Amino acid sequence: MNILLAILAFNLIIILHELGHFLVAKHFDINVLEFSLFMGPKLFSIKRGETTYSLRMIPIGAFVLVEGDEEESAGDGSFSNKPLPVRAAVIAAGPLMNLLTALIFLCIVFTAVGYGTTKIGEVITGSPADLAGLEPGDRIITYSGKRVYQPADYLSFLMVDRGRAAEVGIVRAGEEMTTIVTPEVIPGERYILGFVSRGPYGPESTVIRSIVDDSPAAEGGLQSGDRIIKLDGKTVQNKQEISAYLSESEGAPVKVAYLRDGVELETSLTPKLEKGQPIYSVGLGFVTEEGNFLQVLGQSLTYIYSTMRNIVYTVGWLVTGQVSLTELMGPVRIVSTISNVVEASQRSLKLVVLNLLNILALISIALGGTNLLPFPALDGGRLLTIGISVLLRKPIPPNKEAIVSLIGLVFLMILGIFTILNDVVQLIFG
Repeated sequence: MNILLAILAFNLIIILHELGHFLVAKHFDINVLEFSLFMGPKLFSIKRGETTYSLRMIPIGAFVLVEGDEEESAGDGSFSNKPLPVRAAVIAAGPLMNLLTALIFLCIVFTAVGYGTTKIGEVITGSPADLAGLEPGDRIITYSGKRVYQPADYLSFLMVDRGRAAEVGIVRAGEEMTTIVTPEVIPGERYILGFVSRGPYGPESTVIRSIVDDSPAAEGGLQSGDRIIKLDGKTVQNKQEISAYLSESEGAPVKVAYLRDGVELETSLTPKLEKGQPIYSVGLGFVTEEGNFLQVLGQSLTYIYSTMRNIVYTVGWLVTGQVSLTELMGPVRIVSTISNVVEASQRSLKLVVLNLLNILALISIALGGTNLLPFPALDGGRLLTIGISVLLRKPIPPNKEAIVSLIGLVFLMILGIFTILNDVVQLIFG
């Protein structure tokens, strides 16, 4: 049921995108030949006026087919026969519909639960943020020279920098200043004992809060409340020292000395190799605030702008190799993520709805923003073509535009197939 809901939710964003094209085309009296839900062979269709409304077999996406879109047509209702500003409006309507949808969803979510800010609410003692001198109440404004508008910006820049020391700009008591933060890097491949500590840093990070099932710690008899004090006779004072020693041991058995009710005990554990994505931690948390309608609207617009800016950054990071294609999330993992959000929110219908709206807003921004990129076959590429036509003072023939779009479409299809295969691999082998 969760997967079905996730597929429907993902499709909703695509359908709204196509609905934007459809409504604006109709507004300018352009003949819409077909408006189809989903892809593949037709299951059902009905014709109203010049438009055939159809339902197709493969439950993925939607499309709108307008007269004169890909070839010349002399009719009054032909897309190719309309003024360039009208064509631009029809093309831009899809991405703009997605952004409008995201704006509505975000306003609902931010009104219900508040919005994240760049104001620091917590700095964990002993963390990189603490060592860098950051304090609760500071507002982060830049990270590695890039403007920070929302917590997601900070997280994106933190991940892309791969744990390198970064200059962080803050505002404290109205005064701007900078400091250098060196994040903690937890490798993607790491040896673990299998426990959750009471704290991420400092003395409490050696105290066990809970034990992971079927882990070395569980097999060795460790319990909640035990404090790890030595590994192979070497004193450890925090979780970072435990991780460093386990990394050096490369999976060899380790004698673990620990305190239980004031008594020192010892057990031998063989660390387990865990594979995943690297984790970069600074050790701070941000304040969530609530506001009136104008503040919520402003925060929602800022969120949209920031997310679209990160789409542009991501393209640059892909070109420079700072981000690999395997890190991109395709439709399979998007649906899986939506499904997981629904499953994790089953305790409350309100929570399910708000979490769904939140993630759908993000996907909607991603779809709208990506489509505005000036790449062939995307709406942004077609808008670029119109811009070139304005500069040349003559329209580019639809058949030539179609050839360029076809080349871009082939590339996007190859990229799409790659991302789907990558999604499957990541979900299976994680």
